[in-house]
Amino acid sequence: MAINTVGIVAEYNPFHTGHGYQIAQTRSQLGGDARVIAVMSGNWVQQADCALADKWTRARLALMGGADLVLELPTPWATASAESFARGAVALLDSTGVTDHLCFGSECGELSPLRQVAHCLNSETYQAGLRRFTDEGMPFAACRQAVVQALLGEEPARLLATPNNNLGVEYLRALSALHSPIRPMTIRREGSAHNTLEENRFVSATRLRRDLRAGDRASAAPYLVSGGQGVLEKVSLSRLDRVERAMLARLRTMTAGDWAALPDSGAAEGLPQRLERAGRQAVSLEQFYELAKTKRYTHARLRRLVLWAFLGLTADHRPDTPPYLRVLGFGPRGRDLLREMKDRASLPVLTKPAHARALDGPGRQLFQLEARCTDLYDLCLDPIPVPGREWTQGPVILME
Repeated sequence: MAINTVGIVAEYNPFHTGHGYQIAQTRSQLGGDARVIAVMSGNWVQQADCALADKWTRARLALMGGADLVLELPTPWATASAESFARGAVALLDSTGVTDHLCFGSECGELSPLRQVAHCLNSETYQAGLRRFTDEGMPFAACRQAVVQALLGEEPARLLATPNNNLGVEYLRALSALHSPIRPMTIRREGSAHNTLEENRFVSATRLRRDLRAGDRASAAPYLVSGGQGVLEKVSLSRLDRVERAMLARLRTMTAGDWAALPDSGAAEGLPQRLERAGRQAVSLEQFYELAKTKRYTHARLRRLVLWAFLGLTADHRPDTPPYLRVLGFGPRGRDLLREMKDRASLPVLTKPAHARALDGPGRQLFQLEARCTDLYDLCLDPIPVPGREWTQGPVILME
């Protein structure tokens, strides 16, 4: 019987018992010998924040927690909205040539209702309805949910109000758009809700980040992978407030034209002009968000725009799909996967920084951008590492 290979998309910020549960449940359904490829966000994450620990440390924790191979989701996709985030991650898994399944967590735990919503979002009827609602000035997420409710009813529309269901819908849409043979599966999410601080059998990564940054290692330890606390004690943990003045400096120099060049900038609705004014008045990031926010543009969207501005990302930096497969870490079965990918992957596989020097075009441009993003991430650490480690640090290898 053939061994299954399953892809899981995650930030692992940090890897915790809930992530371990997903991997265990996945293997219980596909077989204990199923190989797990994790597509993991790099040093910057979707909440427009710096990851708690650098991507190599988090890859190590993922390998310790059961992953076999960790690939990087590059920053232009990792810090994007759900649709682009999912599209980039699925494209990477599809391009490996070895991934049979995609497993994601969801609040509902069922594929059928998520497929129904995904099909609706891909329909012409939905697109026509969306235009009508967006013309009324509603936030995009609210518009989308309202259209789905009008077409499918209240219960399917509610799926879009929960983050993991919403992301699951986008994974399904990405698989369809890419005509991928990868078969989706979902595991019901257990424990604390995403982005909450409540305690449960599992706790959220948000709670763990709060505890670890506050130095409360005892509260975090039971929810980390075995040995994870020791790994995290050896590295500097990030804080975004260490670069707040640098971010404000960037905002104060930006023109409306600079804002308009960012992805999802709202240029057609006049948002860049509003952002320019806010940047010239704000004395803190929170004040900037207060000055810039509108009914239509949510706090989360503004945070992403500010992060893209700080990192120097523009719409041109994000092609439809990533141009290479960057290996952040692997174990024994991951090494076997890499051997298979050598013949079957449709993109260059970078297992060492030197491989990036052979890239040209979009691949070389993206890696250079990633190097800059890492140098800026390192300003969130204390002490600050020497710049340039993107070009010198190889993947984590665990062979035990």
